[in-house]
Amino acid sequence: MNRFKTSKFKNTTPKIAKRDGWIGNVRAGSFPSQGANIKSSPRLVAFVTEQAGGGILGLTSVDPGSDGKWAVTSISCHADLITDLDFSPFDDDLLATCSADETVKLWRVRDPDQEQPGEAEVTLCPREGRLELLSFHPTSSGLLAVGSSKTVQIWDASRPDAPLAGTVEGRNGRALHMQAWRIDAGFCRLSHCVTDAPTRGVAAVPKLVLDVSSCEVMRVLQLTDSSIVPVNYHVPRKVNEFHADLYPDTVGQTAAMSAEEWWKGGDKQVRPPLSSSFLCSGFLLGRRSSLLTCRWATFCGCHISYLLPFSLLPLPLPLPLSLSLPLPPGPSSKFRHLQGGVLHRDTHFTNLRGLNLTTPGECDGFCANRHRVAVPLATAGGQIAVLELSQAGKLADTGLPTIQNSVNVADFTWDPFECHRLVVAGDDAKIRVWLVPNGGLTEVLTEPKAVLQGHTEKIYSIKFHPQASGLLASSSYDLTVRLWDLESGREVKVLRGHNDQIFGLAWSPDGKLLATVCKDGKVRIYDPRKSADPVQEGSGPEGQRGARLVWVCDGRYLMVSGFDCRSERTLYLYSTKSLSSGAIASAPTDVSPSTLIPFYDPDTSVVILTGKGDTRVYVFEIVPEAPYFLECASFNSSEPHKGLAFLPKTECDVRDVEVARGLRLSKTSIEPVAFKVPRIRKEFFQDDVYPETAVWWESSLTASAWLAGSDGKYRHISLKPKDMTPVSEAPKEVQVRKYLPSSHYLEEKTDEQKKDELLSAMIGKLGNMEENPLPQESFQGVDEDEWARYLAQIIVMGTQVVGRAFARALRQEYAASQAAAEARGRAGQQSAATSSITGMSLQEAQQILNVSTLSPEEIQKYEHLFKVNDKTAGGSFYLQSKVVRAKERLEEELCIQSQDDKPKPPPEQKQTAGT
Repeated sequence: MNRFKTSKFKNTTPKIAKRDGWIGNVRAGSFPSQGANIKSSPRLVAFVTEQAGGGILGLTSVDPGSDGKWAVTSISCHADLITDLDFSPFDDDLLATCSADETVKLWRVRDPDQEQPGEAEVTLCPREGRLELLSFHPTSSGLLAVGSSKTVQIWDASRPDAPLAGTVEGRNGRALHMQAWRIDAGFCRLSHCVTDAPTRGVAAVPKLVLDVSSCEVMRVLQLTDSSIVPVNYHVPRKVNEFHADLYPDTVGQTAAMSAEEWWKGGDKQVRPPLSSSFLCSGFLLGRRSSLLTCRWATFCGCHISYLLPFSLLPLPLPLPLSLSLPLPPGPSSKFRHLQGGVLHRDTHFTNLRGLNLTTPGECDGFCANRHRVAVPLATAGGQIAVLELSQAGKLADTGLPTIQNSVNVADFTWDPFECHRLVVAGDDAKIRVWLVPNGGLTEVLTEPKAVLQGHTEKIYSIKFHPQASGLLASSSYDLTVRLWDLESGREVKVLRGHNDQIFGLAWSPDGKLLATVCKDGKVRIYDPRKSADPVQEGSGPEGQRGARLVWVCDGRYLMVSGFDCRSERTLYLYSTKSLSSGAIASAPTDVSPSTLIPFYDPDTSVVILTGKGDTRVYVFEIVPEAPYFLECASFNSSEPHKGLAFLPKTECDVRDVEVARGLRLSKTSIEPVAFKVPRIRKEFFQDDVYPETAVWWESSLTASAWLAGSDGKYRHISLKPKDMTPVSEAPKEVQVRKYLPSSHYLEEKTDEQKKDELLSAMIGKLGNMEENPLPQESFQGVDEDEWARYLAQIIVMGTQVVGRAFARALRQEYAASQAAAEARGRAGQQSAATSSITGMSLQEAQQILNVSTLSPEEIQKYEHLFKVNDKTAGGSFYLQSKVVRAKERLEEELCIQSQDDKPKPPPEQKQTAGT
């Protein structure tokens, strides 16, 4: 009876790529570890290098560049050997590494031709000694299993303070066998592949990148010392046809649940994408398909064996089509690697005391313009501190001059067109207008410039008109939105139609319309000059904990940040032409009690969001077509912030490709944060990132003109410095290798070759002296007064004579070394072959054991070194393995020398033996 069932993959043939299809410039490490030395996502390949003791990670791409070559770069990850790594199954750019330095780090990696992150996005500290293995959960986002020699811990990457569990036995009795999450699948054996080069690791490429037109069912990347070799597995079938039995529907790349849901007992499976197909070359191609995480390859020396799933998990939901394949990869954002970073400490405000931490949810927490920042204080009377940005530094311990608002502050904002005017809404339903003198506050302000009265209850929020000067909108507990003309100090419009608390309001970019989001679950759009009632109305977020909204994509859409029915923070996108149709797209983020406050940059269509009390800042690019939300790299701070306010675009450093600059308010400080796009050719102006920007800090008309029916239009300016050339006009860059080609390492010269070249060069240089006559050959006799000058020449002559003698000695030494090299040619070849096999040269082995002469007695020193490097004595297994390998290498060399020293029979005896 056969041990294995017959598989349709039994005739699968492996094919090693040609040498020009190998990824070169690789310096792989051969360090002992239980984990993988190489891993692949659908786009990127990461591998452990020999640099810095294995603490530096190599990074390349799955597919070559436009020139047919692979770029290879490196990331300094850990202070000690990287023992394992893994890509997230739900995020192609999220890479996790663990190390002998007892830490786990999560990296937001980028394409190899871009700048890589200088520090990890998240660092976990299991504190269980040397870490050996890690693995992402196959169905839950952000869930990691980390294994050491003692235990296996389960971590939620969004909660890096402590693990969810720290035992070998998982929840509900499910065992975690060295990171292998439970997979219900059998396996059948395939044909194996024998390669020439020693294998340092293998990785299976996700099925997303397989060529289904040629019946490719698996692609494996073999890591060798100097290259990565692709090995493709094809089923012998008719090509250019889709074979449904070879490519069943498999799981997608969207997590089935969060780490918290899994920990609470959830058991959802990753579902396939929505039933969508696309036609390519006359047949259907599945572009997004991946099997559950599993290591299918084992290797030993040059032999690689592969296993494929024999039975697949049943899908939870049948798809309507008989052959349903997922969509091709959607668009990616050029801002997906946006980097946020805190600027130098010299630009910080420190020693900030008495901050008001209980501002209403509708308030941003603080506000800023290009000159100054206003911060609410917790002292009685609704005091507001005003700090000049030009006077950053440590604040005085004594009280600062403040604005005495006399009542608690509900919301406040700077006038965008008048940088000295601050408008404050209070609990007493009044709006106070304050003017800050040039140079900042020097004394306490107690009398406002004007007081606006009209609301009957507490005010929620206030917003200035984006085009008309002196026009203000305010919302209140009296369920109305009122418009104010600050120049005349009177109320000009009252908008009605709300049935509950108004969470937020926002003007359209052209200033014609006003949108609101309400606790009654509705989003409304008003045309204030035409009607006091909404012109459009649609369903808003289901959650009632709070919401904000902003106009995006030139006013074609409304983006609302709110909560869903499960209290999860979610972003919603609405078309302003058909608000009643509901949200056309949504993007869930996380679970947190605070509302995400959005900042939208119309030049890049990037929205930056964070909540009060958060440590994470989300970044999305919004595009006017599916999938609408393109998530970018987020910014994380070490401590919770109380607010984030942004400055005008002109404050950005375009030479450093900075696209947004904000101010982060913490409990005791204010820190500038710059958001930058990583680019290589920063000497050029990145005109694809910086279109002409609107001068929104200049008004285009007055409030009275707008009320009369006029509309304004922004003036636009270029941010390009005069001394910079646009990158679109820059000469084409010549690709430069970051590393020497692999041939440089493969053809490295031996010690004998280097010695011969050095001797030849020295002999050639000294031999040139014989061509020139010595000075004494022309002496005919000298006067006594010239003897001193000739004495100096005699010294020079002596030096030249010694040089000639030294040249003759070198020639003799050179001839002797050549004869010796010929005599021991066979032994040298054997020694070089032994060094290649063991991976350690003779010189390196002697240095490790501190052996100057080869003898069995000297080699026995290894026993002492092996003991002192024991782990219990403070050493490591890695050092012990080095000692053992050095001892074996020296023993091999002794064996070679003993064979070479045996007496050889004379030629006559050899001939006699041959006959």
